[in-house]
Amino acid sequence: MRTYATAQNIGGRTAQCDATAVRTAPSGARAFVLLDGIGSSDAVREWTRRAAVNLARSAARRGDAEPALRAAYAGYAADPDRQDPYLRRYLPQAAAVVAVAAPGKPLSVAWAGDSRAYLLRDKIASRLTEDHNMRRVYPPTESHGGGNRNRITSCLGSAHTDKQLRDAYNHPAIEAVTVELTEGSRLLLASDGAYEPHEDAGHDLLATLDGDSLTKAVRGFVDRAVETSRAQLPPDEHRYVDNATALLADLT
Repeated sequence: MRTYATAQNIGGRTAQCDATAVRTAPSGARAFVLLDGIGSSDAVREWTRRAAVNLARSAARRGDAEPALRAAYAGYAADPDRQDPYLRRYLPQAAAVVAVAAPGKPLSVAWAGDSRAYLLRDKIASRLTEDHNMRRVYPPTESHGGGNRNRITSCLGSAHTDKQLRDAYNHPAIEAVTVELTEGSRLLLASDGAYEPHEDAGHDLLATLDGDSLTKAVRGFVDRAVETSRAQLPPDEHRYVDNATALLADLT
């Protein structure tokens, strides 16, 4: 029986530049990856798909999310073109989140960017990640709406070091967390196009993902996100509705 499901909705974009990948190692460690490609083009789409598969393979083999994401990040950062301030602006990048469930170990999660991981259990949805964006750098106050949440401050494909990003934004290039799993735990990975509309509209995350069918639940989650986004815009601006992608997995 398959214990995970993914769903995507292209929104109003010309290309679906999000990608998911799941791989299981001989050790039994299973890696779940979601990448949110930056931009909307065939080139970004193809790069993001390949990067997601490669990252999932590495994470499953290592049995740990953080070293896998750090190795992938370092590999891209070593490209001389990505070291060039001008050329790197034209190379594909993606917000990345990876989770690894390994036998006998806590769930490990690592991320760079604003794709999120949630743990759903005991009728509570707990967010495991903190967004790498300007909203985190400048949180909203009573007198100011905060920084631009659509301007991310770290991503896979960047060449910035931990120190550079700590100095500029007070967080490293990659962050990670581990959490013990209990019976009935579910993992949700989501791109910003999938979670932001629900968050903005005040939707109950658990109610939105309710039901025994993973496929039905995750499909409803992304479709409702896109419908909610469209409802907030006039028809001539529907092209701005973002790709929405999510992965839902039973972990125990």
